[in-house]
Amino acid sequence: MFKKIVFSASFLLFLTTCIAQSSAVLSPDKRLKVEVAVVEGKPVYSVFYNDKQMLQPSPLGLITNEGDFSTNMKWVSQKEDVVSKKYHQDKIKKSEIDYQANVLTCTFENAKGHQISVRFQVSNNDIAFRYELPTWGERRSCVVEKEATGFKFPSYATSFLSSMMSPMTGFARTAPSYESGYEADAPLGKKTRNNQGYVFPALFKIGNDGWVLVSETGVRSLYCASHLSDPTEDTVYTVAFPDMRQNNGFGSTGAAVGLPGVTPWRTITVGANLKPIVETTIPFDVVDPLYEPSRKYEYGRSTWSWIVWQDNSMNYVDQVKYIDLAAALGYEYILIDALWDTNLGKEKMKELINYARSKNVGVFLWYNSNGAFNDAPQGPRNRMNTSIERKQEMQWLREVGVKGLKVDFFGGDKQETMRLYEDILSDANDYGLMIIFHGCTLPRGWERMFPNYVGSEAVIASEMLIFSQGVREAEAFFATLHPFIRNTVGSMEYGGVLLNKYLVRENKNRNKRLTTDGFQLATAVLFQNPVQNFGLTPNNLTDVPSFEIDFMKEVPTTWDETLYLDGYPGKYVVIARRHKNKWYIAGVNAEEQTKTLTLQLPLTPNGKYTIINDDRDGNTFIKPLTVGKNGQVKIEIQPKGGFVIR
Repeated sequence: MFKKIVFSASFLLFLTTCIAQSSAVLSPDKRLKVEVAVVEGKPVYSVFYNDKQMLQPSPLGLITNEGDFSTNMKWVSQKEDVVSKKYHQDKIKKSEIDYQANVLTCTFENAKGHQISVRFQVSNNDIAFRYELPTWGERRSCVVEKEATGFKFPSYATSFLSSMMSPMTGFARTAPSYESGYEADAPLGKKTRNNQGYVFPALFKIGNDGWVLVSETGVRSLYCASHLSDPTEDTVYTVAFPDMRQNNGFGSTGAAVGLPGVTPWRTITVGANLKPIVETTIPFDVVDPLYEPSRKYEYGRSTWSWIVWQDNSMNYVDQVKYIDLAAALGYEYILIDALWDTNLGKEKMKELINYARSKNVGVFLWYNSNGAFNDAPQGPRNRMNTSIERKQEMQWLREVGVKGLKVDFFGGDKQETMRLYEDILSDANDYGLMIIFHGCTLPRGWERMFPNYVGSEAVIASEMLIFSQGVREAEAFFATLHPFIRNTVGSMEYGGVLLNKYLVRENKNRNKRLTTDGFQLATAVLFQNPVQNFGLTPNNLTDVPSFEIDFMKEVPTTWDETLYLDGYPGKYVVIARRHKNKWYIAGVNAEEQTKTLTLQLPLTPNGKYTIINDDRDGNTFIKPLTVGKNGQVKIEIQPKGGFVIR
């Protein structure tokens, strides 16, 4: 299972100087290998898959206020172990997970004689590693000022990256909020315009050898969230800490760590194809719940007036219409968005909640996270940012029967901001409330860590379809990226399935939707989030074909299994998801030509199924589908179109 390193030719070429010691760890199936060494006093690691180098020697180490642990390091020891873990998780892409990993812990010593360890857990297709800091003499605390951790890919690799937004820009100075676009198949070494680097997760194609997805997990109040730096001259992407200018320049850029302590996990998913990328559960495998749920949280679908009807819909009459829409669809929830505090007030809101309860519809309410760190004016404000006010508000929310909150406008990755996320989640659980975050950072294992967490935006979401012609034009392109990148590492509260032909209340004249109905229905399956705030409007009950509404009445939001079937980021994607005993297969096409695919489906041969698809004029239809004995079907996906089989 473990062995001393048998060096590859490329690695031996690199090791031209004396090495104190080195070691390696293999995955259980022996296809994935991590090599660790100290070269000229610098700890490095390399990654191989099927004997092909996926990551060249890349730096390890931390720089703290108690010493530098990235240079002048000596190898001290190594320890080998195994991890075996089975768990159930009801709100990610898979419900039953069996995690098996081999462990290598390497301990190094710096010039001061202080030690630090790096723990690698290597499972089939996945690597997770973190730093473990002991006490140093009398020291029981330190500040991690910088990480040397890096990722050096072969020169022929290409990238699929989204840039980090500049601090204190965008709407009401609320950036960064992980809402930048992507560039697909870009060459290595390309720097961002603002020198801010790239957000996690980051996808790389290693020529014909395979794919690598890089991210992090296990971030909470005990550390800051990180991202990738712009590449160095020799194309090394390093782990970068938050920009000091975030949150109006207040707060630390590093991480205060109590000793002994650990950092979050850096994760690397590797595959010869995209299947391991789409199906990985590594963000959840290496973390555990931080507290018990105070009640059984129930997930589901929601209506939401603001996405199409916007601010003017924040009145009693329009919210009743959306409660009635939720009831007609059999949806579990309605999301009542910003400005309810001034447009309705708490007494009127209590009446509205009671009306929703009479229709068997639960209520989510919107809140501003501020505070003092940006200028977003929408209310309720100053109710989520401090403990006393937050608990008073949540007490009222529980009393009137609210089921959950959508908390907006965070704009930073500093440790102080991570503490605010955690405090909101922890307090909300005390009052039996679910939490959705918006205008926010990437979730990092939070689905498992926080039982009442039910999703984050952290993506160019449906609201930008309302505001931007460019985003409407790129909708299909982005949709074919998310299952491989953003949504594969965490729940994505996108707010999709818009069936209005024009994305305005009047459903005419402006903001024309550029994707088909088949495309929109497919995203209900492609985009995973345990509570889905769909963009349907009351008029859709009568102005779209009934089979589309029937599909939206039945589509689930939780999944027991997820399978990659076909696709290429930025071009097209087909995914299968299973809810209990029923499979849903969905695909969309971002290319300019019709895509013809032969798909191997996880369906019973000769079974009776239906397919919703588009014809060449963009009209969406439904028809029976028979799966042959070999389980294969031939599918056409129209440009900016999509299909669903169930």
